[in-house]
Amino acid sequence: MSNSNTLHFFYGPMASGKSAKLIQEYYNFNKKNADAWAIKPAVDIRTSEPKITSRLGIECPATVMKEIKWEDIIRTREFYSKIYLIDEVQFFKPKDINNLVKLADTYQRLIYCYGLLTDVNEKLFPAAKRLIEVGANLHPLETTCEMIGCMGTATHHLRYHPSGYLLKGGKSVEVDDGHVVYKSVCRQCYNREMQKFR
Repeated sequence: MSNSNTLHFFYGPMASGKSAKLIQEYYNFNKKNADAWAIKPAVDIRTSEPKITSRLGIECPATVMKEIKWEDIIRTREFYSKIYLIDEVQFFKPKDINNLVKLADTYQRLIYCYGLLTDVNEKLFPAAKRLIEVGANLHPLETTCEMIGCMGTATHHLRYHPSGYLLKGGKSVEVDDGHVVYKSVCRQCYNREMQKFR
């Protein structure tokens, strides 16, 4: 396995099937005795339990981590897994990505990262930015715009109050816990909605 193929980033907007794809890969790899290990950040928008869940209703077991340290990982039993599947990678930090690079290049682990590329302010998440900088193989995942009547490709996110009004700006990470609602939209619909509040 060449180093250039050991680190991958599967990115797309919400509802593009990122976690579902991770779960599918987890079971496919393990079915072939490839021994995959799933990891998720301590900050999770769906559950704090040691599992990864999809909106489709499927799940797989996972290890919950606040940060990724290669020095700690090599001391664990899971280190001997050859494939690491990282969910919600945007919630990790650039230093965690550097540690994934170490695991990929020095220890020849196959790393699959899944997550969002940009936040509601059209800014790259720091972890996503770092994955691009270190030359991860990029794999876009697509879904259609959630605006009624639009069939464009979703690339952006809008954040709403449950009552329906748009929450413009704000911090990058605000979990969908009932106090906010997200929509995945195309660029044109994003700009159209944002223009209403400028």
